[in-house]
Amino acid sequence: MAEAELKRVESFQYPAAHLGHLSESQQAALDAFKQLCQDEGYYKPAGFDGRTEPTHDDETLLRYLRARKFAPKDAFKQFKDTEDWRQENHLVELYDTIDIGEYEQTRRLYPQWTGRRDKRGIPVYVFEVSHLNSKNIAAYEQSIAKGPTVSHKVPTKMLRLFALYENLTRFVMPLCSAITDRNHPETPISQSNNIVDISKVGLKQFWNLKGHMQDASTLATAHYPETLDRIFIIGAPSFFPTVWSWIKRWFDPITVSKIFILSSSNMKSTLEQYIDPANIPKKYGGQLDFEFGMMPVLEPAIEKALHWEAPSTQDGARTIPTGPIKWEESAGGKVTAIAVGTEDGKPRKQVIASLTTNVSIKAMHGSLVTSNTPIDKAELALTTSGKHTQPPDSGDADLYIGSDLPAGETQSLPIRPAEGEGQVRTGTSETRFEQQQHTHAAGQLAEGTPAVNDHGHGDKSVTMEPSTVGQAPKDVFISPAEEEKDTSYIGQAKEVAANVYNSTAATVGSAAGAVAGVIGGQGSKEAEAEEEKEQDRLIDGVDKGTVEGFLREQYGSQSQSNN
Repeated sequence: MAEAELKRVESFQYPAAHLGHLSESQQAALDAFKQLCQDEGYYKPAGFDGRTEPTHDDETLLRYLRARKFAPKDAFKQFKDTEDWRQENHLVELYDTIDIGEYEQTRRLYPQWTGRRDKRGIPVYVFEVSHLNSKNIAAYEQSIAKGPTVSHKVPTKMLRLFALYENLTRFVMPLCSAITDRNHPETPISQSNNIVDISKVGLKQFWNLKGHMQDASTLATAHYPETLDRIFIIGAPSFFPTVWSWIKRWFDPITVSKIFILSSSNMKSTLEQYIDPANIPKKYGGQLDFEFGMMPVLEPAIEKALHWEAPSTQDGARTIPTGPIKWEESAGGKVTAIAVGTEDGKPRKQVIASLTTNVSIKAMHGSLVTSNTPIDKAELALTTSGKHTQPPDSGDADLYIGSDLPAGETQSLPIRPAEGEGQVRTGTSETRFEQQQHTHAAGQLAEGTPAVNDHGHGDKSVTMEPSTVGQAPKDVFISPAEEEKDTSYIGQAKEVAANVYNSTAATVGSAAGAVAGVIGGQGSKEAEAEEEKEQDRLIDGVDKGTVEGFLREQYGSQSQSNN
């Protein structure tokens, strides 16, 4: 291939490619994108039809451009799909009217803002995945079934989750943008950091959650692109390094590069490179008294920027109340935080605080940017890539999960084939190239539905949209015998979970069967919960080689059957 064709696709490191720090070509792409959106009726600038404000601020539009590598036509397609989706699902109405009890129930299950920021001023969220257990999910879905349905397009549980994304984009990010004690105060904050704690999560729960999390991820990255910056994975269980080598092939390299997998030995030192110790929860080696489930513990700079009118209190300190909150600006230029939503069936609209600084909503969204501060090279030296913290690939784990070759090319390499067996096909997400955006799979599956592609000569694959927008879908090769089965990743994940358990339970001996038999006879929900805990304990205790061997056999056999 020519050298130009081998150009890698890299992520855009804040503040580069963000408002106030655009290259000439990026600014030209933004201008062309805005004009295209205006021509198609999806954007109205200030002054159009007597408007005092544009319908969308520049930094929001830039999120779509960054997601689509500054290709205006590609960005418009995603932007148009999102605007149509928001209107069909009444996202603005949902956020303004959601029951605050339902909102709080959802907030307690998903990433929560700590009230703190990283060294660049980007908000820090914490997510303890163990809370998404079968008991909590069942209770959550039961409450959803009793609640009103706002839309028939998207499941209600997903709409509740998107209320949290609305809180991020409509309250938290503008608030962090208004705090000027940071480098590049002219550049709005449009992303978040996440500390993801996966301790106490067994293999069985891990796989049971995969479908739910992938559904959420697919929709979120489609309609809230480029809102996620770094992801710090904490407390990885013993089996995680084994499965990581093939799990990461379900994601594009930009997402993978943002993920830091931290052990107990490097957790504190790595987090402190990016977040001040005062803003890291004590549980992860910092100084912040924050536990999952709490409301934000606001840092001094944020507390100083707010004049409180109706705050909530937590451990004697002021904080924001639960439920949706948004910013409004009065005719006199006063910017206030308004608590909205529905409480006891009645609309809630209460001023909770106002900004003490002379910052307009325009400025909070970057609409007044006229100059920018230079980017220090030392900033860019602190890479956003977390690949150096990820477990090394092993040959055994490098079984074919997805092909990253450009369209029309194939690859067939031996990966420790068993004696007497042929080659297995392999590929890696680390070598995705720019031109792959234009392969046969690009944009093929807007609804996230898997499709079977017949490449001839018995060579078939399942194509799925990846979890990060802007990358071409990947192919997972399947045998003809498997074609009639559920070929979605959700179905495959459930099947893998069941098979791993069956395989590993047999390895640890008859104890699993004895425990399952005794508990199963009780016929109660408590017994089922105990059985699930025992299954997780048995799976987590299985030798690493057993899990690795199962994965090699599971995917290696599928790959070989297609050669």
